[in-house]
Amino acid sequence: MARFFVDPSDICDGTVTLTGDNAHHAAYSLRLAPGDHIDVCDQTTAYRCELVAFDRESVTARILQASPIRTEPPFAAHLYQALPKGDKLDTVIQKAVECGVSTVTPFESSRCIVRAKPEAESRKTERRARIAEEAAKQCGRGMIPTVHPTVSFAEALEQASKADLVLFCYEGKDTSPLPHVLQNFLSHDQPSGRVPDIAIFIGSEGGFSPEEVAAAIAHGCTPIGLGPRILRTETASSFVLACLVYALEL
Repeated sequence: MARFFVDPSDICDGTVTLTGDNAHHAAYSLRLAPGDHIDVCDQTTAYRCELVAFDRESVTARILQASPIRTEPPFAAHLYQALPKGDKLDTVIQKAVECGVSTVTPFESSRCIVRAKPEAESRKTERRARIAEEAAKQCGRGMIPTVHPTVSFAEALEQASKADLVLFCYEGKDTSPLPHVLQNFLSHDQPSGRVPDIAIFIGSEGGFSPEEVAAAIAHGCTPIGLGPRILRTETASSFVLACLVYALEL
C-alpha cells in the first residue's frame, strides 16, 4: 500500500490533504483513484485513509483508522559515513534507512578519494534526501531520516560527541568487540522514556589514519571491531545497525 509522509498541519477534522509532490505522486505516478486506500504518517501517528477527492493541486483522503507508529527502533542512530567512491553512498543511505537509521551525515576524512564539491553539494544532498524518503516509504518507516550536507571530519566528531554512545568502527588494533560495548551500554540504566542517541562512524575505502583514530578517542568515541573480517565501507553501516537492532529492539 502506498505510504505518504505529511506535516501535522495537513491533517484536520478527520481528513488528510496531500499537496505538492505527494499529490502529484498519488494522482499521476501511482494513478490512484477515489476509493483507494493509502497509509499516511505525520512522524508520530500512522493513518489508514481512503481517497475521496482529487483536484489540480491537492488530493483529499478520509481517515479510517489512526494508530501510534510502531516501526521505529527504540534508539536514534546517527550515521557518519566517510565519502566513498562512485554511487556507494546511495546504497549506504538506502540500506541504512531500511535498518532504522535516524540521520546520515557524510564527511571527508584524510583517506577519502572522493571530495565534496561546494557547487554541487546542495543538489547532491537533495538527491540523497529523496533516496532516504523512497527507502522510508518502501520499508514502512514512520519518519523520513534526515540526510545532512557533507561536513569535515572535525565537524563530524564535534556533532557526534553529543550522543550517548559513539561507535568508531576501526579495523586496527586496540578496539573493543561491538557485543562487549553494547552489553556495557545496556548494563547502565537509561532515563525512562528517553530514546538513546547512538552515533556510528564508518571510514572510506582506505579506512582511518592513526591521527584520526587518536582524535576520535579524544572526543570520547569508542573504537570498535566488527569481527575477524574486514567489511567494505558500503557494508559496514548496515552490519552495525543490524547489530543494534538485534541488541536493543528484537
